[in-house]
Amino acid sequence: MPPEDLRLCRSLLFLPASNPRAVAKARELPADLVILDLEDSVREEEKGEARSAVIAACAEGFGGRPVAIRVNATGSRHYGEDVVAVRRAAIQYVVLPKAETSKQVADAAWLMGKPVLAMIETPRGVVDAAAIAPATRGLIAGTNDLAATLGLPPDSGRRGLVYALQRIVLAARAGGVPAFDGVHNRLEAGDALEAECEEGRLYGFDGKSVIHPSQIDTVNRAFAPSEAELEAAQRLVASATGGAERHEGRMIELLHVEQAKALIAKGRR
Repeated sequence: MPPEDLRLCRSLLFLPASNPRAVAKARELPADLVILDLEDSVREEEKGEARSAVIAACAEGFGGRPVAIRVNATGSRHYGEDVVAVRRAAIQYVVLPKAETSKQVADAAWLMGKPVLAMIETPRGVVDAAAIAPATRGLIAGTNDLAATLGLPPDSGRRGLVYALQRIVLAARAGGVPAFDGVHNRLEAGDALEAECEEGRLYGFDGKSVIHPSQIDTVNRAFAPSEAELEAAQRLVASATGGAERHEGRMIELLHVEQAKALIAKGRR
């Protein structure tokens, strides 16, 4: 998948690079982007082993799907060794956690020689997201860290994150890059996950992070256009002749045609 097609990604699967069974299983899963994690999901004593494992896993590939490595944060003592590992790995992207400035992102991209997806998961990252976005290939909402740093009550849902999530989407759109919603913490797929996916799509997110294989199908389905949406988009494109005109009881113009074409492209993906 070329970099410009990242907006077609629906599901971003995070998995610990230190777990060989999870890495092997990921090759059979329908996630659109695989993210091998060197950060939060890897114990301190396993960081070095995880770096070696991630290089070997990337060399084997993931069936032609794009792969990213999430490194430790730039202030971490592990960051320098992560940079070396990423430079050796056959991957398409780097995921940078706790991104707070465009310089952090630009420096990471230069050091590792890979385009960066930036995780926005601190108050400063949210405030400066519009400046960060143009230096990236996409923004990922880090909802768990963000909720913690904002001091939101545990298990309070996402009501306290609404402004931050919408600001991340606005920043991504202003910067011309895709935006991806954060993880759903309950591992099983159920009504709560479906509701969160629907909410994320209504906010404008292109896709969503997942942390368990059981979540992938629900997320893929939620962030793909329905058959009814595709049929409506195809009718609109077929009937448009240019300029403002009437279509099925409403006014359409070029921007509606472009929206319909983007929806059709995502459906084909």
